[in-house]
Amino acid sequence: MTKRTMTLNLTDAEMRVLDDLSARKDLTKTAVLRQALRLYQTVEARVEKGDKLLFENEATKEKAELMFL
Repeated sequence: MTKRTMTLNLTDAEMRVLDDLSARKDLTKTAVLRQALRLYQTVEARVEKGDKLLFENEATKEKAELMFL
């Protein structure tokens, strides 16, 4: 597997989110971004098949659908 390098410009707010996720998950920033890409790829594949992405609160059973544009 060949690895390639890229430059990523983030706003201060986006970098704070990345820093926070990295610290909370005890992962490198690169690992967080790789994980996010895999998640997004999986979600996109399911949405393209016509599946819906739902969040459910276990306590209240309230459901919310995440819509993609």
